[in-house]
Amino acid sequence: MSSILVTGGAGFIASHVANAFTTQGHQVTVLDDLSSGVRENLPTEAAFVEADIRSPEAHGLLATGSFDILIHHAAQMDVRRSTQDPRFDADVNIGGTLNLLEAAVRGGVKQVIFASTGGAIYGEQDTFPADETHPTRPVSPYGVSKLAGERYLYYFHVEHGLNVTCLRYANVYGERQNPHGEAGVVAIFMQRLFNQQSTTIFGDGGQTRDYIHVSDVVKANLSATGQEGFCTYNIGTGIETSVVELHQQVCTACGIEQEPQFAAAKPGEQRRSVVDPQRSRHELGLPCAISLASGLERTAVFFRGQAS
Repeated sequence: MSSILVTGGAGFIASHVANAFTTQGHQVTVLDDLSSGVRENLPTEAAFVEADIRSPEAHGLLATGSFDILIHHAAQMDVRRSTQDPRFDADVNIGGTLNLLEAAVRGGVKQVIFASTGGAIYGEQDTFPADETHPTRPVSPYGVSKLAGERYLYYFHVEHGLNVTCLRYANVYGERQNPHGEAGVVAIFMQRLFNQQSTTIFGDGGQTRDYIHVSDVVKANLSATGQEGFCTYNIGTGIETSVVELHQQVCTACGIEQEPQFAAAKPGEQRRSVVDPQRSRHELGLPCAISLASGLERTAVFFRGQAS
């Protein structure tokens, strides 16, 4: 079994990832500054270090030589905040990642599994769904910083022999997602429905995304463990769903009939985004993702419990 450091492990996605690795018997340490993550998400079997990924404490932790694998999820992940404050986004997502990578080399880490983005890294797509060879033309500072992270990881692979797996997530949803941020439309809809509040769609609702349940993201992380070389994979479904369609499916999963309100579109929002997952299925052996209906039913159980 491996010794693993999971950054951002008190957050939505990485807490599920950390829990899965502890269940398999790995020795897991979570690094999180709790700026958006919460202690309740932490696996009870995992050690916890509260620190910012940009800090000397985080650097020192990785440089001790105690870890075989770094699973890096901690990030500034709000696309809209990145457009308002690109310097902060770069400081966290590029500066923080470099702080960890330099320490990983010093500490003899064998592999880095990097949570990248399929939703923002390609920009406005030429083909649908986009495979990993699609040009990367991000139109947000968040997408730019994630792409920079991938480029730095390639440098560290070539220069220092780090094995690297970049997982380009589509739009992840599921249990524990934060309904108070900008990134979790499923969580936002569900929380408002269960609290008997109105729901709002920005723009005409025809914009599409590729929605993947967090359990499928966990499977990708588990399957990527121990992989050698430098590899990049889309982690998505290959299926486009409009926001209007999503709202209807969320209402169905929640057992609530409600028409959405509409408001002005958010500036800079991509119109269509969907990724091709075939490479990850062939090379990582991943099964087809669970259906949106099934994933939303599981998620609704969680948010119904939160509301009650």
